[in-house]
Amino acid sequence: MTEIDYIKEIERLKKEKNAIILAHFYQTPDIQDIADYVGDSLALAQKASSADASIIVIAGVKFMAETAKILVPEKKVLIPDINAGCSLADSCTPEEFKKFIEENPGRTVVSYVNTSVEIKAMSDIICTSSNALQIIESLPENEKIIFAPDRNLGNYIKSKTTRDIIVWDGACHVHEKFSLEGILELKKKYKNARIIVHPECELPVRMIADFIGSTSALLKFTKEDNGEIYIVATEPGILHQMIKSNPNKKYIPAPPSDLSCACSECNYMKMITLEKIYYTILNEEPEIILDEEIIKRASKSVLRMFEVSSRIG
Repeated sequence: MTEIDYIKEIERLKKEKNAIILAHFYQTPDIQDIADYVGDSLALAQKASSADASIIVIAGVKFMAETAKILVPEKKVLIPDINAGCSLADSCTPEEFKKFIEENPGRTVVSYVNTSVEIKAMSDIICTSSNALQIIESLPENEKIIFAPDRNLGNYIKSKTTRDIIVWDGACHVHEKFSLEGILELKKKYKNARIIVHPECELPVRMIADFIGSTSALLKFTKEDNGEIYIVATEPGILHQMIKSNPNKKYIPAPPSDLSCACSECNYMKMITLEKIYYTILNEEPEIILDEEIIKRASKSVLRMFEVSSRIG
């Protein structure tokens, strides 16, 4: 049997079926390179909402594909592996979150995009790590807020504002696994290195950072900063784009606390492969199917994010 040239066949099928591939920064380099667009959660959602394509393939995790379907329910949204979940989204179940809201009445619910469609449907407004602080600051000053599900991002936002916020106790398995001691050892070795950190990291790691920002903000920082060496505390898939944008600089992935595993990689993101993308476009499955009623409810919170983001620039 002839071996399939997945890249060539994917390109052929994309043209044949008017399909577009949207890939997250945490995907493997081969997938990022074949994608029509690479970005963070906010950028992928924005691109999905404006894509001139019949089929949208999300090379990412399930909540990203659900968000795309919420925004373009009339289009076919596919994900190469339906089991590509998210530890952060899983840390906030609809049943527990409903009870949490009921126990804290009268609060505006701001949920991170890393949540299931059911959580989005219970929320007043969605945010990403790119715009979370701006979303919070856009609300009236006396408004009481629930922030879910990431405790580290939530507490980072609380440190930047005087707003009354209670935070759901969830976390991302990747960003909680970075070793403070390992990063400090790297800093001793590379004295001129800048430590750049995602706000989903734990407080001790954030405290030693030279810069804290979303995935896209970390990429932008390395492009514009005059440094030469960076210790990067987020999922190492982003290093591919950093190297592409400025190959003369050095990028070092922050080590996990358990050096015996690849804990700094998101095992869910890495479930997506070129082979799976090929068969997904070929067979037009797995497809994201959502109930019309939940799309209607969830779309209100997502579209409100877009409206606020547009207003505040």
